Amino acid sequence: MPLLLGVGLVWYSLSKISIPTLVQYFKDADYSWIILGVSLGVLSHVSRAYRWLYMAEPLGYKPKFGNSLMAVYSAYLINFTIPRAGEVARASILKNYEGIPFDKGFGTIVAERIADTIMLLSIVAIAFFIEFEFIYNFFAEKFNPTSLILGGSVLLLGALLLFLFIKKSTSKFALKVKGFVVGLLEGALSIFKMKKKWAFIGHTLFIWVMYVLMFYVTTFALPELQNITLAAVLIGFILSSFSIAATNGGIGSFPEAVVIAFSLFGMAEDPSRAFGWIVWSTQTLVIIIVGGLSLLYLPIFNRKKTSL
Repeated sequence: MPLLLGVGLVWYSLSKISIPTLVQYFKDADYSWIILGVSLGVLSHVSRAYRWLYMAEPLGYKPKFGNSLMAVYSAYLINFTIPRAGEVARASILKNYEGIPFDKGFGTIVAERIADTIMLLSIVAIAFFIEFEFIYNFFAEKFNPTSLILGGSVLLLGALLLFLFIKKSTSKFALKVKGFVVGLLEGALSIFKMKKKWAFIGHTLFIWVMYVLMFYVTTFALPELQNITLAAVLIGFILSSFSIAATNGGIGSFPEAVVIAFSLFGMAEDPSRAFGWIVWSTQTLVIIIVGGLSLLYLPIFNRKKTSL
C-alpha cells in the first residue's frame, strides 16, 4: 500500500510540474550547495553508525564500526522496498556478522528510534514556538481531533488486552513472545546503562543538526528559495520527515510535503516542488549506491570471521 501511494504521489507531483520544467531546475541548480547537503547527510549516517556502538557496549558486544555503518546504509536501502523492514534487516545483519542476538539488536535500534523521535518532537516544538499559528491551522484542517482520540483509545485498549493475554498464557507461542520482549527491552534499556551517555547524546544532537542543515543549505541551490525563512525551513523539514514514513523512503510524498510546507509561507509551487525532488533524489541516489555496495561488501568485509 505505501508503495502504491508513493507511485500515485509521483504521478500527482509530475502532473503539477512539467518534466522539462523540472529538468531545467535540476540543470540550473547550484550543485556546490547540493554536494554540501549530500555531504552533511552522509555525516549524519556515519554519526548514526558510530552512535550505535555505544548501545552495543552495555550488552557485552564490541561490533566493528564498518559493520555498523554498512548495516545503517543497508537498512535505508531496504526501507525503499518495505517500510520499516530496514530496521529488521539491520538487526539481522548485526546478528549474522557480530553475533548480537536479534531481539537485543532490534531493541537497541528501537531505543535509537526513541531518541530520534524525541529530537524530531523537539524540532516540532521549536517550530511551534516560531510559527504557532501556521502549524496549528495546518493540522486543525488535516486531522479531526475527536477521531484521533477515539482511534488512540481503541489501539491502547487492544494493546492492553493483548498484554494481559500474553502475560497469563503458558502456551509456547506466548513464552516465545515473552522471551522476545525481554530481549527487546534489554536492548532498548541499554541507553540507560551505557557508560558514554553524553557521547550518545552528542551524536544524537549532531545527527539532527546535520539533517536540518542538509535541508537548509540545499535551498541555496535554487535562486528562488534563497530568501527562505527559518520557520519555513523547519516546517518543511518536519513535514518532509514525516512523509518518509508515509511511503517507501518518501517516494512521491517528500516533494509534496515540501510544497505543502512552503506554500504556507506563500512560496511558489514550482521551485518548492523542484527543491523537494532535488533533495529527495540526491539523498536517495547516495543511499542506493552506498547501500547497494554495503550489501555486496558485507560478506567480503567479514570473510575472515565467517571462514573460521
